Amino acid sequence: MKIEILVAAHKEFPMPKKKGYLPVLVGAVKNYKPGISYQRDDDGENISSKNPNYNELTAVYWAWKNLKDVDAIGLVHYRRLFFDSKPYNLDNVISIENVEKLLTKYEVILPKKRNYYIETNYSHYVHAHHQEPLDKTREIIVKNYPQYLIAYDKVMKRSKAHMFNMFVMKKDAFESYCSFMFEVLKKLESKIDISNYSVQEARAYGYISELLMDVWLETNAYKYTEVAWGQIGSKHLVKKAISFINRKFGIGKKQTHF
Repeated sequence: MKIEILVAAHKEFPMPKKKGYLPVLVGAVKNYKPGISYQRDDDGENISSKNPNYNELTAVYWAWKNLKDVDAIGLVHYRRLFFDSKPYNLDNVISIENVEKLLTKYEVILPKKRNYYIETNYSHYVHAHHQEPLDKTREIIVKNYPQYLIAYDKVMKRSKAHMFNMFVMKKDAFESYCSFMFEVLKKLESKIDISNYSVQEARAYGYISELLMDVWLETNAYKYTEVAWGQIGSKHLVKKAISFINRKFGIGKKQTHF
């Protein structure tokens, strides 16, 4: 199988040296600097200019429209990757040989689910972000993709989800995933006004897409497996814990824009 695992990055970082990994400069229309040798996401048909709002999805879109001669496509991040073993470092990222073995049995490879324990996926999202984009996404699904509604509501009521927009998919599954996700997000763009959102909150379409993964996966009943993932570098766990508690109890909570 010909497998390409994209490694999304907004500038130069240490990259996996194993075969099958393709560093992609996201937001290259603005982020490119002479000497960066990564594949640019503004090459060919692209949405590179939307990177401040779509995050790493601009790399996914580039692959969807421009990578044709492949059997499977994946996405990881420069600091967050799939691993064969510990310690989590660039030498131990999952090998293409092991990916290929998994893809003989499964159509989709995903990271192990993230568990929010005391919150649902919905409540966690609205405590962390503006509520409007998520509610508008449901309205879009009700109107345009009613076959996805049962899965959408189930996913929102759970405390676990496959997050981070990390995956490896066989080509047919990848085509299905991109068609659904990018169509929903395009419709969402016309339903919300993010002009007054902070720089972080303006990344709304990237955040929403994380929750659409399981909605798509379960509606289409693709056979999948989960593999270990990890983050290279500091996770700022204490800072994240304090931020979570503040959000949970409404300390400094943002007002939703309607």
